[in-house]
Amino acid sequence: MRRRDDTGSTGLFIAAATAYAVNVALGASVALRLIDTRRFRWLHHALYVATCATSVSALVAGWSRGARTAGRRAALALLPAAVPLAAIPYLGTHTRRHPLVSLAAAPFIVAGLVLSRSAADRK
Repeated sequence: MRRRDDTGSTGLFIAAATAYAVNVALGASVALRLIDTRRFRWLHHALYVATCATSVSALVAGWSRGARTAGRRAALALLPAAVPLAAIPYLGTHTRRHPLVSLAAAPFIVAGLVLSRSAADRK
């Protein structure tokens, strides 16, 4: 039987962090001119959409666990990442601001992941 505070959503936090990390790695590789994505620019956009979708899914799953649960704490840690993720399309992509805004989400994504994993370890 599962306890109420068992997040059960750890996989979504892992998916969100993975999508974010892959997207950052691709963006950095393009910025450093290690990879040329002119022929498949859509990939970076698809990874951005995947990052946003998995982050929202993790937030909803964690939040739905109820007050004073590990899932809720993980969701609250992830929640501030929504601000930079939502701002990215509106701030321009060909300036130095783009990677800085993108990286502003990193601490919150990592915190959500860590809290979701620590909750899973307590079962």
